This record gives sequence, C-alpha cells and structure tokens, in this order.
Amino acid sequence: MLLGSGLASGRIAEADLDIAWQRYLDTAASTEPGMTFPHSTCFNVAALEYGLPKTLLLAVARGESDFDVTARSRANAHGVMQIQWPGTARHLGIYRLSELYEPCTNIDAGARYLRELLDRYGGNLHLALAAYNYGPSRIRDDGTPIPSGANWYSGYIYRHLGYVLGGSRPSGIPSSTLYSSVGQSTLITFAEPYRAVAFIERLEARAPGVDLDWFRRGTGEFEVVMTYEDRAAFDRSAGLLQNAGFRVD
Repeated sequence: MLLGSGLASGRIAEADLDIAWQRYLDTAASTEPGMTFPHSTCFNVAALEYGLPKTLLLAVARGESDFDVTARSRANAHGVMQIQWPGTARHLGIYRLSELYEPCTNIDAGARYLRELLDRYGGNLHLALAAYNYGPSRIRDDGTPIPSGANWYSGYIYRHLGYVLGGSRPSGIPSSTLYSSVGQSTLITFAEPYRAVAFIERLEARAPGVDLDWFRRGTGEFEVVMTYEDRAAFDRSAGLLQNAGFRVD
C-alpha cells in the first residue's frame, strides 16, 4: 500500500520513505503496471534476470527519462535509465556510448546497477535509490542520514511508482491503455524541485480532479504537466485550472 500525500508530492521524511519502500517490497512480487508502458519486453526480461519488480524498473525509468531512448542529462547520463557516461557505464561493462541508446541494453544496465546497489545496502531500497542518483560513494550503509537531494530523489521515484501502479494515472483510463496514448501538457517549468512540488500542492488543493505530474528533465529543469485521456478530459481539466486562476493554452 502506498503512503499518503507527502509521498505523492515527493516531499517526505527519510524514515517514512524507508518504511514506504519496505512496504512496497513486501508485496512487490504481486504488483502489476496500471497500463502498458514502452519497451515492455525489455523491462520484463530485465526484471526476471535480476530478480527485481517490473513496477520498480518502470518507476525509475519514468522518473529518469519518461521512457525517452535519446534522453541526455547535464550530468552526462544517457537513455531510458539515465546511465552515467563513462563511469557507471564502464563499471557495467558498456564501452560504447551508442549502446546506451539501445533500449534493452540501457534497461538491462539500469536493472543490473539497481540490483547491485540493493545487495550492497542489504535490501534497503530507499538507500539503493539514493545511491542510484547520488552514487554509492556518497551514500553510507551504516544508517547515516543521506543528503537531502538523495532523499528527494527517493520520494520522486516513489511518486512515479504510484503512477505506474495506476494510483495516480488520469481518471478513467483502463489498464489496457498504451502509455504513449496519454496526453501531457506542460504547465510550467522550474529551476528547483521544491518549487515544482509546492506548485503542484497548491494547484491540487485549488483544482481537485486535475491530474498533475512532474518530471526532472535532462536540462536540469523540473517540468509540471497536466495529463489527460482525451480532448474532453483536457477541456475539463483546463476549465478547472482556469477557475483556480491558472490558464492553460
């Protein structure tokens, strides 16, 4: 069971995140994606190969790149799972940058790295995700509090997990829906994650029923989007936002 609103926004205490991820792992084997996501076969194979829940890998991929094969960050991370070049890639046995743009290769690398980190941190998924983002050299395994940015990242992926499981996808969308058919309309972009979180919290309070999400983009910016099933859903949500004082073009 996913925890409450703090996790939904990506802002939560480290102890609560640790508990939330452990609860997820306790039942993860029985979880299924709430819709059909891109590169599904690649995720199926990687999940089976490394003994990881497919829903976890999908959550990381959505948070890292929104499944964009060509994604590249300012930190020189590439592809669906945002594998850092050249350090992490070479650690994982990838010696050509072009390989990171092959979806199955990239997803396999991300899953293998996450499996390695999960084993390193004794099955603690919160710490493993923190290390996936910050690097294992910066995340201690002795219980020392992790950097606030790493804690933010763990909560950020947890929010995307909620979407993957179907708990926060646009209202009325059946599980057979292709992810590529769900519309996204960018509302605003921020330079800092806490501003994106605060903006979503304000809008969700003023316009309940609007499906909002946010992504860290490769440019280092944080994009708030409105998701919708079809034109009618877009118009309905745009009207709710306009009534709340925010115009959607």
